[in-house]
Amino acid sequence: MWRSCLRLRGGGRRLLNRPAGGPCASMSPGPTIPSPARAYAPPTERKRFYQNVSITQGEGGFEINLDQRKLKTPQAKLFTVPSEALAIAVATEWDSQQDTIKYYTMHLTTLCNTSLDNPTQRNKDQLIRAAVKFLDTDTICYRVEEPETLVELQRNEWDPVIEWAEKRYGVEINSSTSIMGPSIPAKTREVLVSHLASYNTWALQGIEFVAAQLKSLVLTLGLIDLHLTVEQAVLLSRLEEEYQIQKWGNIEWAHDYELQELRARTAAGTLFIHLCSESTTVKHKLLNE
Repeated sequence: MWRSCLRLRGGGRRLLNRPAGGPCASMSPGPTIPSPARAYAPPTERKRFYQNVSITQGEGGFEINLDQRKLKTPQAKLFTVPSEALAIAVATEWDSQQDTIKYYTMHLTTLCNTSLDNPTQRNKDQLIRAAVKFLDTDTICYRVEEPETLVELQRNEWDPVIEWAEKRYGVEINSSTSIMGPSIPAKTREVLVSHLASYNTWALQGIEFVAAQLKSLVLTLGLIDLHLTVEQAVLLSRLEEEYQIQKWGNIEWAHDYELQELRARTAAGTLFIHLCSESTTVKHKLLNE
């Protein structure tokens, strides 16, 4: 199944998106005042202010220590995670920072902050509904009618994943070429809602995060169940884009950066889900012993 998708990784130059605004951008009344050029603002970084990273167990869970300081969330809550393995993974993110702290590379820390601060104030039921809603726009359920080569590629690569999910969960998942999307049976939603209810709220935050990266709940379920690897899930989610890249070429640096970023976010989200769903204890706590 996967061989044909791997062949899409050819070089060249990718299609460019159209400029934002389109033909309606010049229809505002009166003269157009040119706006000043917007300078590129690099992602936020901060000089590393600590030497050692360790974890300790507190009353509410496992805490991250930067030297003698306890890590806190953006809302100034004590950074406490439920799994010791997750705490070690987060501590490793902090320990791997060099002269500056690149917050945009610390996906596990970000997911923990979201779970602790819960900025959208959603409960477990709302998180489940948000995840299941991805079925309505699931990437692998939307099919093209032409060209035939892409139709065949989608069928060969996506159908086996849908068939796996249908068998695994005992549900029906349809695909469609209509812009309105596939028709998902109510029973399918009920089964998946029941399945997701077995996860805690932390893991559900991760599930929604991964589904948003892949634009697919089906691929996310495949990752969680270890039916797919991160590399497979990412390429399946980008199947049409990879097809266009092989046909038209790509801007190498932009494509490579985008692909690596998507892999990093997807891998971190998947790891987060698994670490939030386990209760094993790790004996070794200090990273710099």
